[in-house]
Amino acid sequence: MNKLTTGPGIGTAAQASPTPLPAPSLPGLSGTQDLAGLEPMAPRRRRWPAYLGAAVTLLMIGWLGLKLRAMGVNTLWSALPTNPLFYLFFALLYLAPVTGDFIIFRRLWGIPAAGYVALAKKRIANDMLNYSGETYFYAWARQRASMVAAPFGAVKDVSILSAVAGNMMTLAMIAVAMPLGIGLLTPRGLQNAIWSVVIVFGMSLPFLIFSKRVFSLPRRSLWWIFGVHCLRLIAGSVLLAFAWHYALPTVSLGMWLLLSAARMIVGRLPLVPNKDLLFATFATLLIGQDAQLSVLLAMTAALPLLVHVVLVALFGLVDLIRKA
Repeated sequence: MNKLTTGPGIGTAAQASPTPLPAPSLPGLSGTQDLAGLEPMAPRRRRWPAYLGAAVTLLMIGWLGLKLRAMGVNTLWSALPTNPLFYLFFALLYLAPVTGDFIIFRRLWGIPAAGYVALAKKRIANDMLNYSGETYFYAWARQRASMVAAPFGAVKDVSILSAVAGNMMTLAMIAVAMPLGIGLLTPRGLQNAIWSVVIVFGMSLPFLIFSKRVFSLPRRSLWWIFGVHCLRLIAGSVLLAFAWHYALPTVSLGMWLLLSAARMIVGRLPLVPNKDLLFATFATLLIGQDAQLSVLLAMTAALPLLVHVVLVALFGLVDLIRKA
């Protein structure tokens, strides 16, 4: 009797697989034509993040556009400096906070180059609504669990140290500038300045006293992060002074450095009303050129918003292309 040879996955002659049937014919298509184009569309519930991201992008662009319009961007456009060095130092100034954060989180987590874009979005969100960028970056890190298991502690520590570094730098500059500028303040203004210094110092004091309970990172890492923040703030003031100098070169660079430090001081004092007006008045008293200086200060405030609009639109377009 003849035996049928069998093996793994091979049955008897009666169990042989039937011949495959030809693909069904559809009107206008041959039986061998690729039918991938007839696959059903993705459910709407899978596409809603793309719609939400597009809506948020449009809202951010609209909000920034309204801010620019309120600043009179049409008038400022005609007053843009022609010296290319102004735009070089302005670009470095704009990237300084993002670069400082990237250096920090590169050392803490080893984030890739794509993290620079996430930190740029964090900076834009913080300028729109204080500390909303920290929430965004925390969510971005949580989505990359392989990079860091518990990102909340590091994000919290870096954010707190950024504020503490800003306060400490402000107090140091006040200690240097107060003997020079005390004669320019009215008695009421001097009283507000003194109480502002007390509040600034008091805001940082609890973090220093209860540092072991507040911070999560090792002490050595905390001091390193604090140093990076201080260097970033110094670099920002110097870059701003250079940008102002090349926009209005009739004023010496040393004077612009003094005004840049004064801008940081005024911007962080909590009890000082009309900070922009106070700084503009101080700058006018110091260097004169009221009309040109007012336009320059307004343009310096408007240009970052304009860059925000361009970057938000660019990031939104890239996200839509990826999700498409």
